[in-house]
Amino acid sequence: MAAYLELYYSGKLAERVKAAGVLLENCQVCPRHCGINRLADEAGQCHTGKLAIVSSYVPHFGEEAPLVGNLGSGTIFFTNCNLKCLFCQNYTISQLGDGTEASKEELAKMMLALQARGCHNINLVSPTHVIPQILEALEIAINLGLRLPLVYNSGGYDAVKTLEILDGIVDIYMPDMKYSNEKTAEELSGIKNYPSINRAALKEMHRQVGDLQMDEDGIAVRGLLIRHLVLPHELAGTKEIMKFIAEEISQNSYVNVMAQYHPCYKALHIPQLTKPLLRQEFLEAIELAKRSGLNRLDRLYPVTARAI
Repeated sequence: MAAYLELYYSGKLAERVKAAGVLLENCQVCPRHCGINRLADEAGQCHTGKLAIVSSYVPHFGEEAPLVGNLGSGTIFFTNCNLKCLFCQNYTISQLGDGTEASKEELAKMMLALQARGCHNINLVSPTHVIPQILEALEIAINLGLRLPLVYNSGGYDAVKTLEILDGIVDIYMPDMKYSNEKTAEELSGIKNYPSINRAALKEMHRQVGDLQMDEDGIAVRGLLIRHLVLPHELAGTKEIMKFIAEEISQNSYVNVMAQYHPCYKALHIPQLTKPLLRQEFLEAIELAKRSGLNRLDRLYPVTARAI
């Protein structure tokens, strides 16, 4: 049973929807704390006002195996982002605003349509800046029969106070751990204090859902799944991130060590990012994860990575 159903039937979900909505008036939804009135359709750093903007919603088969199964992950791609990553592979969506505004009723219909397609979950991609809008839609969708678990698929720059509203609503958290170095985060993603905010967010996520759990078919039902994109020249600080996960989250954490980096968007103008990841760099990242004591590693190696 999806976690949110208990809150819905107890009447407490409506309280969470209201609490999230309050955050929009003087926007405190994400750690940027822009302070603008999104209820009046003002837009801050995320370029999103009163309504969520959606790029697409589809059964997705390119996610991690525990999410995809045989029928796909029901993915809703939200437009815009609270990060400004210079190397984002989805930059037309996250940075250039490719998408269409969607009312809460339309969002609810998307969730139900994905359920009708047989998807194993509802996978909310880049949800951080539109949590209030998602919760409004969720309430409608549940009333119309939604029963799938929710996946919160974020860049990891999430406010703990906002995450607390999601306690008992989200079944599976799938955040990024992008950087261990604050200066690198500011240079490459235009964000301050990423490591400390990211680590606090992951601790809260793990507190809520624990380590990743799967059913007898290998489908994720609850827990934390961490993504880490390995960057060339050790820019991501992989060693420190793996150490943190093992020592302060759990050695049983499910970690996807990702080698998909390839230069695109503004990375083409950054000397250290102009070439794809080396195969050896990826293998070193895997070894660092193992040495940290992590034992649940997803490590698909793509053909885009360079051998030399």
